[in-house]
Amino acid sequence: METLGAIYRADAYDLPELLEAIPPLKRAQLATYLYGKSHMHQLGLKVARACEREDLVRVAGEIGSVIHGQAHLPPPKPAAVPEPGNKPGQKKISLGGQKKETPKISLGGSAAKGRSFDW
Repeated sequence: METLGAIYRADAYDLPELLEAIPPLKRAQLATYLYGKSHMHQLGLKVARACEREDLVRVAGEIGSVIHGQAHLPPPKPAAVPEPGNKPGQKKISLGGQKKETPKISLGGSAAKGRSFDW
């Protein structure tokens, strides 16, 4: 249990040294255990990077192969930071209220539609 606490608290520099001190099959068991815990999943992948695929398969069967594969995926690219401004499909927001359209004036109802008022 003390070893698990040390691994949990270790930084990226110290972790490989701590993991080297653990026998390969115990390290694979630890990686599998941590991988299965939702709050320790990423730590399980870090530990799995220090394991041989064969050791993970011996300890966890086919899921060991999956863990090994996921542990060796390239890290995800950071999400692009959107530039200030509107995103496609986003409405502009104004604190000045809605635009008021110029009221349309009727000059005689429906009968006036056919008349021309140009002089």
